Amino acid sequence: MLDSIKQMVLPTLALVSVLGQVSAEEKPLEATTLSLSSGRGDQSPAYDWLNVILETSARDVDRVGARPTILARSMAITVTAMYDAWAAYDGVAVGTRFGGKLRRPEAERTEANKEKAIGVAVYRTLIDQYPTDVEWIAKEVKKRGIDPSDHSMALENPVGIGNAVAKALLAYYHVDGSNQNGDAVGSNGKSYSDYTYYQPVNPPSPGPIHDPDRWQEIPFDDGKGGTFTPGFLTPHWYLVKSFGLERNDMFRPGPPPKVGSELLKKEVDECTAFNASLTVEQKAVVEFMRDGPRSTGQSGHWLRLAQAVSRRDKNDLDTDVKMYFAVANTAHDAFIACWDTKRHYDSSRPWSLVRYYYKGETIKGWAGPGKGVIDLPAEKWHPYSPSTFVTPPFPGYTSGHSTVSSACAKVLELFTGSDRFNAREKRVAGALTEPGFTCAQIQLVNGKLTVDKHATCDVALQMPTFSETAEMAALSRLMGGYHIRTDNEVGLTQGRQVGMHLWPKFQAYFSGEAKVDAADQMPKTANS
Repeated sequence: MLDSIKQMVLPTLALVSVLGQVSAEEKPLEATTLSLSSGRGDQSPAYDWLNVILETSARDVDRVGARPTILARSMAITVTAMYDAWAAYDGVAVGTRFGGKLRRPEAERTEANKEKAIGVAVYRTLIDQYPTDVEWIAKEVKKRGIDPSDHSMALENPVGIGNAVAKALLAYYHVDGSNQNGDAVGSNGKSYSDYTYYQPVNPPSPGPIHDPDRWQEIPFDDGKGGTFTPGFLTPHWYLVKSFGLERNDMFRPGPPPKVGSELLKKEVDECTAFNASLTVEQKAVVEFMRDGPRSTGQSGHWLRLAQAVSRRDKNDLDTDVKMYFAVANTAHDAFIACWDTKRHYDSSRPWSLVRYYYKGETIKGWAGPGKGVIDLPAEKWHPYSPSTFVTPPFPGYTSGHSTVSSACAKVLELFTGSDRFNAREKRVAGALTEPGFTCAQIQLVNGKLTVDKHATCDVALQMPTFSETAEMAALSRLMGGYHIRTDNEVGLTQGRQVGMHLWPKFQAYFSGEAKVDAADQMPKTANS
């Protein structure tokens, strides 16, 4: 079975090992920096502002942990602010809140005005989304010529345009169902808290599994010698207003396989087989798609990939603004569609399914950092993941990585006119999951070396197309032990449906044909 799985997966991922010159025994593993295509030094201002958005998001992850739904929404808001401010200085495009009402005369449609308006709009929305980082954000925008104290709403200058679009966008998103302000009836008063009264059917692991088809909370190490058990992240997200879905359940798939079916048992077996046989290349894929401790989720991941496209194609400001707008809102809507499915089916993950199917048995599995694969009780089975983030805290079906990646891949294909990506990422396998251990140590089997002690874990991941990159993301979740195959394959289909549905809507904004329902009235032109 293991051989057939490897033959099926490795060609799809197009993985190539790169042999290094430095002995892994002499040098502990280190994470590498993103090396997708070759960079250039003249990126557009939109590219630079996206860097600020992504870094602000990463800083938030450092403080409160990964919250992919919330991060995707925040990025969609700030990138949409960038787009709406830019649209006021374009001759054709319309914004999402005011339509074409803010369009400035041709003489004012300069690069400088676009850049200023974009910077102000990004600043105002960023400090709303990340209020604990106001000081850092202000410092960054000042470096870029933006005055945080200028609250002008005068539309004859770009500062006023930026402030106006930010104000309108925030008024809209503050009542979008996300409960950003913690004021929804039924919530606990905290930002983004649930107001739908979700309760898991099963007690937290290692408690008894009452219904193996339903999700179970999992304890994480807190990094300080204790543990904590996170609940379902944003279970109310199926109620959040989307960018372009007529209904949040419009792409909800049929049910996942259930306990008692031959298919589910086969897929759980496949998951444990991967866990007991991960190659260096496969570990690198799992870590690349998991993104590490400062993960900005699949929204941030695909915006980074969009930046690689920008470098490759030498995009100008206008092209970058439109591309980031499309990718960010696609990711946001894909998360909403995915969360509708997760909430509806409340499905189990491999962590619980392995414990249910193999209860009391000994199986082969990953033993932890630097320990390789051993025979262990099924109750000790662990995904290829740090103990501080065992598996994402929400139901499995459909996979968020798969759904969002497939949606963004489809939109990038449609935006650029080709599925071609031709990107390459260099990694050091194990660096994010087993830091400090040599390449030989992370490949131990029953305590014995399986490779030369001087082996290296340098790997190059090939991403020839956007669609294959999305497939890599999906398979990484199976290999990592976070999802069964169905979660991923159905997620890929769901994501493609979202991307194809949204693309004509983006085109309509770019061409000026979008009908902005109940467009906000023109803001006051006097300074405030």
